[in-house]
Order: sequence, then C-alpha cells, then structure tokens
Amino acid sequence: MSHTLNETQLTRCGQLLSQGAQTLEIDLSDEQHAQLMTLLVLLHKWNRAYNLTAVREPEAMVTRHLLDSLSVLPYIKGPRLLDVGAGPGLPSIVIAIMRPDIEVVPLDSNGKKVRFQIQAGHELSLKNLHPTQVRIEAYDGAPFEQIISRAFADTDAFVNLSASVLAENGEWLAMKGRVPKDEIARLPQGVSLIETLRLAVPGEEGERHLLRLQRD
Repeated sequence: MSHTLNETQLTRCGQLLSQGAQTLEIDLSDEQHAQLMTLLVLLHKWNRAYNLTAVREPEAMVTRHLLDSLSVLPYIKGPRLLDVGAGPGLPSIVIAIMRPDIEVVPLDSNGKKVRFQIQAGHELSLKNLHPTQVRIEAYDGAPFEQIISRAFADTDAFVNLSASVLAENGEWLAMKGRVPKDEIARLPQGVSLIETLRLAVPGEEGERHLLRLQRD
C-alpha cells in the first residue's frame, strides 16, 4: 500500500481507530480495519493535492472523519441510503465498508470530491457504493429509505431539497454539532423530529448530535 504517512503515524492512527471503535461498541473485523485505514491513507494523500477537507492531521482525520462516521452506524437500516452533499464520501464510504449488505449512494456536485469517492470505492472493492455527481435538486433516481447529511446545509434546507427522493415511511438523518434549534423550528409543515441523539465521538471535544426526522 503506497502512502504518504510514515509507519509511526500509521501505527498510531490504527490504534486510535481500534480504541475508538471499541469505545463506540463497534466490532471491526481485520478487513474492515484495513479498509478504513486505506481510506484514511487515500484521504490524506488526495487532500494534499485537491483540498478535500480542512482537516489535515491524520490523527484528527481518524477522530473527525472515521470515528464520527462510525458513530451513526447503529441508526443505519437501509436497504438504500443516500448521502447528500457527501464531500469526499463521509459518512457514506465508512458506512459502505461496515454495511456491505446495503446500497450506499454518496451524492455531491463537486467533481474532485466525486472522483475521490470513485477511486476510493475502486481501491476498497466496494460494490455497494455508487458515487453520483449531481445537485440534489436534479437527482431523479429511485427513492431511499434513509437520507443522511453530515455537512450539507441547514436541516430545513436539507429536508426540503431531498424530500422528492425519500421513500414512503423513510427518514432523514441530519448529523450536527450543537442541536440547531432554529433549524428545527424552520422545518416544513408535514415534517417532524423523531428524536435528537447525542453522539459520543471518541476524542471529539465538541458536541455531536444526530437528528432523526420523518414525514407526519
């Protein structure tokens, strides 16, 4: 595996990932651990040239990208998941690694970020990952049982823009820092908050929350 990280960094990041997953009570197989580490290496390498994320340090990438993405795993049901404004494929690529049984579609309008998603999916042999370059307003694929967003837009905008591709009885999952009470107050009529879940991301000092939303 060619990489720009030295052995000390790789060892430390691997330990952080293992310890964090254990704290989250997620069992990583050896293959999944290796895939997540390969994703980290790819993200670090591509980020130097294409500025995919503002997070630069590999250990911070483990916490703020890999573990943050893993923290929502208990709430992923499938069988189809859309990640709106996926950027470099977070949390979608992590979810695709952990849940090979569900179809995962990371969607973004940025060509560089989608090319990274495609390359990562190829190198990780993720047959269930289907990167798509399009704005959510123009997406006309089959509906999804779950639609997730990590850093796309305000919650009300996220819901409004993706409502046409949410399956009947489906749900939105909005990953947030602090609870965005103003965004919740602006939710469109006919959409309600199921619950607000606090995400305890190992090593992350800031607040992290997951909003589960549905049509009334």
